[in-house]
Amino acid sequence: MSREILEAVRQIEREKGIEDDILVRALEDALLAAYKKTPGAARHATVELDSGGDFRVWSVALPADVEERLIEEARERAITELEAAEIENGERSHTLVTDDDLVIDWSDVPDEQVKRADVTPENFGRIAAQTAKQVILQRIREAEREMMYDEYVDRVTEVVTGIVQQAGDRNNVLVDLGKVEALLPRSEQVDGERYEQGSRIKAVITEVRSGTKGPQVILSRRDPELIKTLFELEVPEIADGLVEIRGVAREPGYRSKIAVESHVQGVDPVGACVGPRGSRVRMVVSELRGEKIDIIPWNPEPARFVAKALSPARVREVLVDDDSSEATVVVPDDQLSLAIGKEGLNARLAARLTGWKIDIQSETEFARAEADAAFGGQEEEFSGRCVALLSTGKRCPNTALPASHYCGISAHREIAEREAAGEDVSAEIVQPAQPEADEPEAGEAEEVEATQATDAVEEPAAESAPTAQEVVEEEAAPAAEAEPEPEPEAETEPEKREEETTPAE
Repeated sequence: MSREILEAVRQIEREKGIEDDILVRALEDALLAAYKKTPGAARHATVELDSGGDFRVWSVALPADVEERLIEEARERAITELEAAEIENGERSHTLVTDDDLVIDWSDVPDEQVKRADVTPENFGRIAAQTAKQVILQRIREAEREMMYDEYVDRVTEVVTGIVQQAGDRNNVLVDLGKVEALLPRSEQVDGERYEQGSRIKAVITEVRSGTKGPQVILSRRDPELIKTLFELEVPEIADGLVEIRGVAREPGYRSKIAVESHVQGVDPVGACVGPRGSRVRMVVSELRGEKIDIIPWNPEPARFVAKALSPARVREVLVDDDSSEATVVVPDDQLSLAIGKEGLNARLAARLTGWKIDIQSETEFARAEADAAFGGQEEEFSGRCVALLSTGKRCPNTALPASHYCGISAHREIAEREAAGEDVSAEIVQPAQPEADEPEAGEAEEVEATQATDAVEEPAAESAPTAQEVVEEEAAPAAEAEPEPEPEAETEPEKREEETTPAE
């Protein structure tokens, strides 16, 4: 063995980044394998390589009983390793374990029982040299795979950039990461995205598997971590820690919501993520192939946070239940579909982002539910307002009469009488009445309430206050009595005709 071989080993170490000890052990195993190919080779032997490049092959002779015991231990150890590999791979191995393939460890055997002899051959020959070369190359490949696995297993959840190598098969896409080829499976692809060969894409490393052909890196384009990393690359405030992304909710390919918080006074977290004229968020949307992104300011108050999470819809009121983590959101009637979103997408993303169970109701639905609760006889929740429902779906704005749940309007009094008679009026809806009688305008409602309040003070509690319709009838009665009767007018006309005809006679 010459120094040229050691120099070649050190050159490989520098180029591949493999440790020197690994290559030296690989060279010793290669020389041992080459020795066993020579005729008359000893059954057990070792190879020692010194710093000068010289090597020696030593044969090892053991007592028969010790050798049999060591072979049995080596066989059991090999079978255990084979079974563990079968469990890991999920496939049954058909490899046969022979005594020639067993690696016997005689390090614990006393030196006086071990007989060594120098059996270094003068020349290995062509077959032995080829065997040594194959073993060295195999060990170098194994060392490279181990290094690749150690490198990428620590980069799980990291976003990497690669070039699409093969996109013909729709189920799996191969991505070249430089040192290793990664796999983008169908389950981690975004619906609607096309991956053309040679295009550059960003993806998240979700898993690293150790295989016989090297580490297998699994990528994902659906992971929410992709959005966080893209914003960190585009927004300097996030990279510097001035703005923090508190949560991400994503429906890949359709819409995403992110909650951001500022740690420095004077820094707008939403404006920092949007950028000048939307340049920063536009770059993220471009990388995600047009996926819409809602940027929500994070708020420690659940009601405000839930209201903001439902944007772009406008929220009128939020009622939260801390015990069950449920929130009831009241929105205007024209904002109900926008708050829910297409197929419930907006509400689903808001629930994921906030961690609250959200129930969205329109103002009409909420008023109807409030009226139903009042009809249910919950006296402690009665607010003193008329519980009748108008045809518009809203509650009557008038104040209820004393000892009643209804106001003094005749239609509403009829409902009260029917309810007192035992009829079910929980779903009763009053048709819109004339403004001057049944349903007063906003200004007239105050007059009616004032009239009811005055009458309630002057009259005994047992008597009901006069309704607006009765007031109108009383005012109309004197006007009708003041008009002249038609009969006298009819009698005066013949008398005049008689007076005119008398002189003519």
